[in-house]
Amino acid sequence: MTVFERTHAIFADEDVLRDDYQPERIEERDEELEEYKAYFQPVINGKQPRNIFLYGKTGVGKTVATKYLLSHLERDAERYDDLDITTVYLNCEHLTSSYRVAVNLVNELREDGEEISTTGYPRDAVYDMLWEELEAVGGTILVVLDEIDYIGDDDSLLYQIPRARSNENLHDAKVGIIGISNDFKFREQLDPRVEDTLCEREIHFPPYDGNELRNILEKRSDLAFRDGVLSEDVVPLCSALAAQDRGSARQALDLLFEAGDLARRRDDRRVTEEHVRDARSRLEKRQIEESMKDLTSHDHLTLYTITYLTVFGEEMPVRRQTIYDRYEEVAEATGHDPLAMRSLHAHLSDLVMLGILKRHERNEGRSGGAYYEYELGVAVDAVVTTLDGLAITQNLKTDRLRAAAERQGLLDPTDPT
Repeated sequence: MTVFERTHAIFADEDVLRDDYQPERIEERDEELEEYKAYFQPVINGKQPRNIFLYGKTGVGKTVATKYLLSHLERDAERYDDLDITTVYLNCEHLTSSYRVAVNLVNELREDGEEISTTGYPRDAVYDMLWEELEAVGGTILVVLDEIDYIGDDDSLLYQIPRARSNENLHDAKVGIIGISNDFKFREQLDPRVEDTLCEREIHFPPYDGNELRNILEKRSDLAFRDGVLSEDVVPLCSALAAQDRGSARQALDLLFEAGDLARRRDDRRVTEEHVRDARSRLEKRQIEESMKDLTSHDHLTLYTITYLTVFGEEMPVRRQTIYDRYEEVAEATGHDPLAMRSLHAHLSDLVMLGILKRHERNEGRSGGAYYEYELGVAVDAVVTTLDGLAITQNLKTDRLRAAAERQGLLDPTDPT
């Protein structure tokens, strides 16, 4: 019996819509590419590379433009016998210090099997190893530090690399840093000495507008989908929704792929506006679920409490005392000491700030005074899915919570996500 079979009804090449796809041409970034290209001119001339800092929101083309130009730079440099260009790319998302970045750079430059441990070395020793590896590579080395803002306050490496030649740590190798950040305020947090060198040249990538996103999606959809599969309103709708939200090409492409994938799963012959709107709801649900996973233990217990009250019939919104009475039982059932009322109030406020709860202010005058009431600010579906996967809620029988929510039509039992 065959369990899996290839399907070809919707997509011609869905990988064209993936995050790691490198297009032959970068759309709607002509000005930024021209500026970027000019900053690389010293490299092709055999001179010391500039340090370049790129900033802009997620999905606006910073990384794809960098990889595109660097691939062309390396290829074009092969025409010149006196040029030797090496690119080292490092995503710093989980590298929260100069030490960790330096260790990973050493390991990127070393052969497989010769990597060093991520702990146990003095920082100066790791820096010495880095200088040694850079010298061994030689020539011009462009170090791309994507999501560089994750390095936080420990930015000493960003000071050391640009000054490595003047400090005589490097002699033959010429190193330039390309820093990429989604955080507009990251520059303000840098040591002034680091800022002077790291931000030697800056390029801002603004959000895309609806027309720009539409052009990008049209080019990709021609390659990704089979002829006649997309309804005329699909690409314009994906573009408009993404432009209204973050102006992100990544968001627009994810939405287009999800709509196509929904049509494929439903065995529909065409991708329509309905698929796009359903896809948007599912992507938003996943985003909410991811944000809720990062909450603290008592945040999760508070969230479970309000979800329980919602599903099992408490009239919403509900007052803090009602939440607290149930929260104490939930905390004790999971082996946690319940927090005081004041501390619970702080957790409720945090959940409101994150958009997970809604807070309503009431004022009954002299008879009742002013107080707050709370209710869920996100879909029950997303909350229950998140709570299902948490170790802290294993003793709370979330299957009963899910079944009750399903009976009330608060969940979509057909949603595979």
